[in-house]
Amino acid sequence: MLLYFAIALISAAGLAFEIALTRIFAIAQGYHFGFLAIMLALLGFGASGTALALRPALARADVMPRLVRFSLAFSLSLVASYLAINYLPFDAYRVAFERAQLLYLILYYLALVAPFFVGGLILGIPLVAFPTRAARVYAANLAGSGLGCIAALAALTLFGGPGAVIFAALLAALAALAFAAQDDRTRINTDEHGKSKLSVLISVHLCPISILPFALILLWLALLIAPPPLFELQISPYKGLSQIMRLPDARRVFSASNAYARVEVVESSAIRSAPGLSLAYRGDLPTQRALFEDAESASPLTAAAPTALLDALPVTLAYRLRPNARALILKPGGGLEVLAALNHALSEAEGVGAREIIAVEENPLTAQAAREYAPRAFGDSRVRVIATGARSFVARAPDRFDIVHLALSDSFRPVTAGAYALGENYLYTREAFRDYLNHLNDDGILVVSRWLQLPPTEEVRVGALALAALDTTDPTQHILALRSFSTMLLLVKRTPFTAREIAIARAFAEQQQFDWIAAPDIRPWETSRFYPETNRYNFLPNNDYFNAFQPLLDRERRGAFLANYAYDITPPTDDRPFFFHFFKWEQTPQVLQLMGKQWQPFGGSGYLILFALLALSVVASGLLIGVPLVSLRGAFFATKQSPNRGSETPALACGASVASSQTALLAMTNEWFYFACLGVGFLFVEVPLIQRFILFLDQPVYAFATVLFALLIASGAGSFASARVSLRGAFIALVVAILIYPTLLPFVFQMFLGYAFAARVLIALVLLAPLGFLMGIPFPKGIARLNEIAPNRVPLAWGINGCASVISSILATMGALTWGFSWVMLAGAGAYVLALLAGTRRTNL
Repeated sequence: MLLYFAIALISAAGLAFEIALTRIFAIAQGYHFGFLAIMLALLGFGASGTALALRPALARADVMPRLVRFSLAFSLSLVASYLAINYLPFDAYRVAFERAQLLYLILYYLALVAPFFVGGLILGIPLVAFPTRAARVYAANLAGSGLGCIAALAALTLFGGPGAVIFAALLAALAALAFAAQDDRTRINTDEHGKSKLSVLISVHLCPISILPFALILLWLALLIAPPPLFELQISPYKGLSQIMRLPDARRVFSASNAYARVEVVESSAIRSAPGLSLAYRGDLPTQRALFEDAESASPLTAAAPTALLDALPVTLAYRLRPNARALILKPGGGLEVLAALNHALSEAEGVGAREIIAVEENPLTAQAAREYAPRAFGDSRVRVIATGARSFVARAPDRFDIVHLALSDSFRPVTAGAYALGENYLYTREAFRDYLNHLNDDGILVVSRWLQLPPTEEVRVGALALAALDTTDPTQHILALRSFSTMLLLVKRTPFTAREIAIARAFAEQQQFDWIAAPDIRPWETSRFYPETNRYNFLPNNDYFNAFQPLLDRERRGAFLANYAYDITPPTDDRPFFFHFFKWEQTPQVLQLMGKQWQPFGGSGYLILFALLALSVVASGLLIGVPLVSLRGAFFATKQSPNRGSETPALACGASVASSQTALLAMTNEWFYFACLGVGFLFVEVPLIQRFILFLDQPVYAFATVLFALLIASGAGSFASARVSLRGAFIALVVAILIYPTLLPFVFQMFLGYAFAARVLIALVLLAPLGFLMGIPFPKGIARLNEIAPNRVPLAWGINGCASVISSILATMGALTWGFSWVMLAGAGAYVLALLAGTRRTNL
């Protein structure tokens, strides 16, 4: 039992470290680096299979002492890896300009791969050393990985990102202690050379290999209690927090973190921000503080603001159209738009501000900071702040509202960067907009504020989303859109705007010097020269936003316009929720031409970075597989004689009794294909499930931990039971289940999205457990059979599975961005079908 407990601890440490890295990179560098960490973790595990194939002696004599040493090395490497990536002077913005940055990038890769390589060795050695226990070893591996997901959430909440790394190292040190205890028990029971058990016991416990785990455990506990400044997270100088901290009088006044975000508030006399403010405003800007989530997405925390300034914000129009409104504001950020909603002293005498506001903030720490530093907005008796997921709140809200408002709470993100294309955003999908419209009163207004981009992208995509959700024959009567110098305001109604509402809107736009993009009295088939009000105050040479919106509003031209536009601005869906992914293949020449000529991460190549990572992964995986093949090609052809099982002999054994090297090569190719398909299939199911459950569980880290926990624990159970399960039957059931899930999940999410969070977690576990159980069967079945016929090829099978997982993790992300989660899962089902054909060829299983 100690052996399996130690394996589970190593697996838990690896997963905890991986999750901690995704959070560390989200804070220090950016979301896209978290993806890189996951890919390199899989690559490290694949490399361990190559090492075991080249050095099979690692899994022979003195296995337990070796596992103790490797566990100690793994524990130390986790902390060393964090310190290396924290202090290496790698700069993603300068990769295209400085060759030295390529060296730092390679060192970055190696620092991330190293601990996972050692961890993979620890998990791979027992598979080779104890072939009869392969199913139990694999089960312990998966179960430990699942528990590591939960442990990571707790560690991130209690200790933050750097502390979670130390916690993972502590788990690895405990594993070393468990391996040492297993070694002690073995040596005591063998009672070598006639020694008394007492003398053996004394010699064992005085051995340095048994003392070192205790020393490391004490060290990591001390660092958890009192971490030194050395472990403080270094944040990229290009992130908003780093930039604002350069101001002479800037200082942090609030800092807190939980499992999914780090929230900070900075005050400085230089902080001034009012997105969309009219150029006609001539007054002073109020003193503000800056609210940061993960060191970016700065939002102004406004304690108080002049009435004239609030009147000069575009969003004020919505509350002039609906005075005394009951409003729902989603992600209100620092509260400037809440103040605008509460504003009493409108320039017209009619009406007052909103009578009731429900402000839904997804992060409780952000809500806490907003209440403390923007009390005028969030402390008002008419404002109720609710800390929960926006979509889940809308799903369970029984009430209807006069206004549903998607506030502009994120920072400006240049469309040319592409760095945020990988991020899921379930607030801006077709299904989300339909929910918003359905929660409006009959005469209610959906309000959306977005940044202006050149060329037009996100603002046009929002328009396309609104039109897709409306699905009306004459959308021009249901849309009002105007622009300031930097933002667009979009107002959407289920019923047509009245002549009185249009008159109020036109008077407001003229007073505040905003330009029109769309209105019921602006016909989409006419050019802007008929409508000077569309390009009067914030003048553009080509009137880009008006010209982009007009084909959208024309039902006959909309489809062709979306298909032929230079960027992908089709409405995102819950199956493909990538609002900031605008890439089209036609952009490739332009992106390559500008690469290295603009100040963006990785030279501004954005989405194409995935192809660079894919190429790197293919090369690395080819080397990891090719090196042992060339070095040990003779040894790999050797097999053990297997008893004839007639028609039930699996294809994995088809070369076991054949002397011909050609036949043996075919058998090996079949084996490689089998394990590669398992790696592809597992990741093609796992990755889209994680991304899809973000909607259901509110936060990416909750989805990541819950999905992995459910799949890995259930897969561990499937592995444990694999010896008693038909391989063919398991494959068939698995493929059928994968085919059902893309249709089942939207139905279940729609039914239960409004339930309490704990209930949704339980529902997710129940949904995922059957799938995980079936996914855990094929790998140990293949390893067990390979151990019977050619145990020397087991390490290579482990490596091939890991390398295929690396490549498929990138392909799964690319597939989701391009076609959506459902198609990726269907491709995963296809991979399992191919594995079924390879694993059960010429069999009646």
